[in-house]
Amino acid sequence: MQVIGPKALRLARQAIVACADCPRLRTYCTAVARTKRAAYRDDAYWGRPVPGYGDPAARIFILGLAPAAHGANRTGRVFTGDGRGGSGDFLMGALHRAGLANIPTSQTVDDGLRLRNVFVGAAARCAPPANKPTPEEVAACRRHLAAEIAALPDLRVMVALGKIAWDAWLAFVGEHAPLPRPRPVFGHGAVAHLAAPGARGPERLILVGCFHPSRQNTHTGRVTAAMYEECFGLVTYLAGIDARRSKADVKSHA
Repeated sequence: MQVIGPKALRLARQAIVACADCPRLRTYCTAVARTKRAAYRDDAYWGRPVPGYGDPAARIFILGLAPAAHGANRTGRVFTGDGRGGSGDFLMGALHRAGLANIPTSQTVDDGLRLRNVFVGAAARCAPPANKPTPEEVAACRRHLAAEIAALPDLRVMVALGKIAWDAWLAFVGEHAPLPRPRPVFGHGAVAHLAAPGARGPERLILVGCFHPSRQNTHTGRVTAAMYEECFGLVTYLAGIDARRSKADVKSHA
């Protein structure tokens, strides 16, 4: 019998951390953790596959690309520790404004960050060279994504941060159910209903596209705070979350 709930998340986490399916990625992550970056030379790097993080009762799953070499690969938490104003801060800032996170930054694993109605994971769980996992490496991580999705029974919306995450989710869903024709196209704010109401598999989740909050995007103005506020306003609506109540709950637990 399938176990749903925190126990299932713990089992998924254990399997992710112990994974050695991709030798290239394991070699790279270990090397980065050993050599370190000068600014973090006194830190003990995580240097292992990075599991997802968030609310066991999440209605929203946010799917990123992969851990940053000196971010999540160092801290052990997705979208955490990639510098002030990095992708983690940008994402958590948007979630905070939407009432989905209690603080607007994500710098260390002991910073007190708590997510509400949100769980965050990645298409690839190891930091890849040049931040580019191969299609085979992304495919190898599907079993970990499957385990986390199965352990989060309240999910309603999948947010794909970037085209690689969008394509990774479609490939995963395609293993369980036929995909719509034509195939949904990625775009910021794009919404795809992959199955009719009542579906029980991963195809039941509404897919929403969102540009990745990389520094390359945020520092060039391709992605702005206003764009993220609009996108996550749509996401909370699709997930059936009362934004005003969520903000009040987050504030009371800050």
